Amino acid sequence: MNEPETIERILKQTKTIAVIGLSESPGRASAGVSRYLQQAGYRVIPVNPQIESALGEKAYPTLDDACKALKAEGISIDLVDVFRASTYVPEIVKDVMRLKIPAIWLQLGVCHEEAAEWAERDGVLTVMDRCIMQDHAAWKQGAGASQ
Repeated sequence: MNEPETIERILKQTKTIAVIGLSESPGRASAGVSRYLQQAGYRVIPVNPQIESALGEKAYPTLDDACKALKAEGISIDLVDVFRASTYVPEIVKDVMRLKIPAIWLQLGVCHEEAAEWAERDGVLTVMDRCIMQDHAAWKQGAGASQ
């Protein structure tokens, strides 16, 4: 977990990111990071039952709903980026494993060691307590994924 190789592999292989907890409020970290990811070329799918859309993309109430809708378009989710409290992580990890999503990224301050270990044991590439925007910017600058 959190190895530079894992971070680089996720950043290189990902095309579509489901952001759990994406807010439509532009001042929220989830919105700023997601906007950055869109500008970097990733498709960002909001997963939040409280909103209709964000950043020009339809929002889905659950990860299951997002996967089902995208599958109808021939698209799969490559990464789940989590902007939720750590207490929600075990259920999110169970969903990621059940839906066979290849990677999960727990943002800065989002930590759950046990659930992260479940994900890794299941073959899910896992990053915890790191900012994907900071790691992407460092990777793009050729500095690797150091933080």
